[in-house]
Amino acid sequence: MDSYDERGVGGRDGRVAGPDPGAVPTVPDPGAEPDPRADPEPSRIPSQSPGTGTATATGGTGPRGDAGSEPRSGMAGLSFPYQVAAAVALAVIGLVTCTQLAMVFLHVAPSNTLTKQHGKGVDEWVYPEFEQNWKLFAPNPLQQNVAVHVRAEIAGPDGRRTTPWMNLSGEDGKAIRGNPLPSHVQQNELRRGWDFYLGSHDSQNRANGLRGSLSEQYIRRIVMLRLGEHDYGGTVERIQVRSEVRSVAAPPWSDEKISTKPSYRVLPWWNVTAADLPEGSADPKETDQ
Repeated sequence: MDSYDERGVGGRDGRVAGPDPGAVPTVPDPGAEPDPRADPEPSRIPSQSPGTGTATATGGTGPRGDAGSEPRSGMAGLSFPYQVAAAVALAVIGLVTCTQLAMVFLHVAPSNTLTKQHGKGVDEWVYPEFEQNWKLFAPNPLQQNVAVHVRAEIAGPDGRRTTPWMNLSGEDGKAIRGNPLPSHVQQNELRRGWDFYLGSHDSQNRANGLRGSLSEQYIRRIVMLRLGEHDYGGTVERIQVRSEVRSVAAPPWSDEKISTKPSYRVLPWWNVTAADLPEGSADPKETDQ
């Protein structure tokens, strides 16, 4: 009964809840402004969904609101023509990206069937904007033996004479064999000096840049340092340098036929000057005689 009374059906004294019959009705003042609290806002008036019995706020976005009224985002929010245009643009970008990756891969990959057949097209795509200075795998090892030789013209008591060719690279090789800790000079000085000269001169031994004269001076100094270790019984007036290149022979188990005949690149004679001599050597005037 208490719960029944609390719902407003009747009080504890059995009377029905309602207006007091003895109360005087209030007449609203025509000139007074209406109380804004009297009428609720339309957006807050609950509405009942048909068939559900659930009241929802008009225009609300609560969990019980209409899901179809939520705004769409991304491509779904575009009109159909714009969706088609966006799809085509994404497809083109994806195609260009895949083509770029494939071309760069073929460019840095070792020689294969595809690069042999389509190498020109790959180069046209890559160069010059996308040039790569690296390779996917290590480059092929050097398959040639390069040796640097020198001979000198000696002025002595018996006149002038020319020495036989001396293998400077061979002397470096002898110093390295059996040496657990070979020096940097023995391993790289002559080789790098010769590579420096080849990179700064053309096939006719003409300098192709500002570094040509510097590389020539470098070779002269190296040669005179090596010749200073030998006593030729006179003064070195001129020197001549050449390179000997031999292809590495095929292994015994291979059927490949490789010619090991040497090829030579002979440089012109150079007059020895004071700048070519190592410190503490003979008087430079003797070399100009």
